[in-house]
Amino acid sequence: MKKILLILIVMQSLLLSACSLLGEVNDSLEYVNKTTEHINLLSDFAEQAPQLIQNAAQDDAARKELENQLMDVKASIEEFIATEDIPAVAKDIHAELVTKNEELLDQINQVIENGHIALDKLENSEIITTINNVQGLLSRLEQLGL
Repeated sequence: MKKILLILIVMQSLLLSACSLLGEVNDSLEYVNKTTEHINLLSDFAEQAPQLIQNAAQDDAARKELENQLMDVKASIEEFIATEDIPAVAKDIHAELVTKNEELLDQINQVIENGHIALDKLENSEIITTINNVQGLLSRLEQLGL
């Protein structure tokens, strides 16, 4: 009887350990997916920005579209910086991503005047370069094997 009870306790412990491990893997995958989505949003903006800037100089509707996209990028950055549940395996990369995102947020804030984009400041900013640096961290995140 004691052996059966001991076997049941051991099996229950193993089952709980497996569930905990599965939860950690799920959390890690969710983090990678959210981070990838964020970086893809930044990349899309970097790809479209030169044409949007050019159009915005000549068209108010294009300028508004550029402002909206930049505000979406800003909101995504703020949300990413506020992320709290970071898998242990991604802590170092996350810290680098947060640093780059804070730099990017600062650059975005510098090109916004009274709630509107200053096109000359945007054209001369390092926003696209910083986004490209963030993209480089995506490949490191993917190499974690999550």
